[in-house]
Amino acid sequence: MSPELVFQLQLALGYVAWLLVFRAYVWPRLRPMDPFEAQRAIAMLHSFRFFGLVFILPGVVSPDLPAGFAAFAAYGDFATGVLAMLALLTARVRPLFWLFVVAFNLVGATDLIVDYYHAIKSDLPARAGELGATYAIPIIYVPALMITHVAAFFLLLRRESTRRRHAIC
Repeated sequence: MSPELVFQLQLALGYVAWLLVFRAYVWPRLRPMDPFEAQRAIAMLHSFRFFGLVFILPGVVSPDLPAGFAAFAAYGDFATGVLAMLALLTARVRPLFWLFVVAFNLVGATDLIVDYYHAIKSDLPARAGELGATYAIPIIYVPALMITHVAAFFLLLRRESTRRRHAIC
């Protein structure tokens, strides 16, 4: 099996596995939660995205890893992690908390989508071995991040529609 096929298969299976976990264990607990608590739980996970800086750490990834992919992935993750931490740090100031929740989800989801674009453009699946020790990030961690961004957006939209319904009544 080619490295490209192995990478793509593992990435797809990463999504399948995380969707199964999310559906069975996470969503049943997250969905009925108070919106603030649910977003706080999601922010906790994303606050660890500073770890993405490892993509630019010499000796961890191959120096041949495309710079466009590595730098954008590293700094996009870093920005998302800092925004998630700011959301958590401002939890007592609800308007700031909600601002940072929206910000980290927009920045984080955009980062992941653009990372996929850069990965395809640079033919990263065929060069997956150049990820070195970071190989597990796109296979195991990224699917969980993307799934929780989708959940966060769903919960934000649900919160907004509930707020509008109460304003109309």
